[in-house]
Amino acid sequence: MKTISRLRFAHLPTPIEELPRLSSTLGGPRLMVKRDDQTGLAFGGNKTRKLEFLVAEAQEQGAKMLISAGAIQSNHCRQTAAAAAKFGFECVLVLTGQLPEQASANLLLDELFGAKIVNVADRADRDHVLKETFDKAASEGKKPYLVPYGGSSPTGALGYAFAMEEFMKQNIHADWIVFGTSSGGTHAGLVLGQRVFGFKGRVLGISIDESEEWLKEHVSRLASDASEKFGERIEFTSADVLANADYCRAGYGVLTDAEREAVKLFASKEGLLLDPVYTGRAAAGLIDLVRKGFFQKGETVLFWHTGGQPAVFAEKYQFDLLK
Repeated sequence: MKTISRLRFAHLPTPIEELPRLSSTLGGPRLMVKRDDQTGLAFGGNKTRKLEFLVAEAQEQGAKMLISAGAIQSNHCRQTAAAAAKFGFECVLVLTGQLPEQASANLLLDELFGAKIVNVADRADRDHVLKETFDKAASEGKKPYLVPYGGSSPTGALGYAFAMEEFMKQNIHADWIVFGTSSGGTHAGLVLGQRVFGFKGRVLGISIDESEEWLKEHVSRLASDASEKFGERIEFTSADVLANADYCRAGYGVLTDAEREAVKLFASKEGLLLDPVYTGRAAAGLIDLVRKGFFQKGETVLFWHTGGQPAVFAEKYQFDLLK
């Protein structure tokens, strides 16, 4: 295996816990959770694993600034801003959506970490503004490094390839791993790790906002590209990627009764907090699949908790969650 640059600042390995009361309530398979909400950087989350590799790459390239983009309440941007502060980079975040009068939740944390916010009202303009922001920083000699949306590049995907190795070393049997998928980096890493480290179960991504067809094509390509980091390219196809897009029709960040129920069930039965956008939607999909008998009762299903809890305190979700 090639030497892969990595900064080790995540709190690893993250624990795995039983969910006995939730399992009993749903009357389905044995449910467990892997707590990547406890990775340690700025309230944790899945992006911390990716940033161990992305920030190492930025340092190798002599970068002085990290630039990234996301929604106003982006978990990815919050962790990127924290990593920038921790390692002495300037940070610029291009955030789409309406800026609230008072910063809260992830946006408040972005500002505490010292990130400069560039607001874009329309998401359709984000990529253009992001490129302009990057080019301006480069022309001013600030040596920017572009942290891709969601940390989802071949370098970022390595975080979850090695997360699969970590999981297997914990010697916990799982027939299924279920998690939220959007920009595809976590998904691609787990698919790659499944192949490289020999996981025999199935890896199912519950889509947050993308079609099944897009995820299958994008994740398989990203996993193939990331495999080159190990020294030899592995070709993945759409058939290697399991994705379910039945639960994202309401749109990104739109809270429905399914997400509300999922957040409340995990909280009231296990004392476990989810976020309304990502883990809440992924858990809603998991709960519905259990109720439909998609999983066999004798199977073990591991829910991979990717973090995001600060979003619970965002003004737009604070009261809506309790309806």
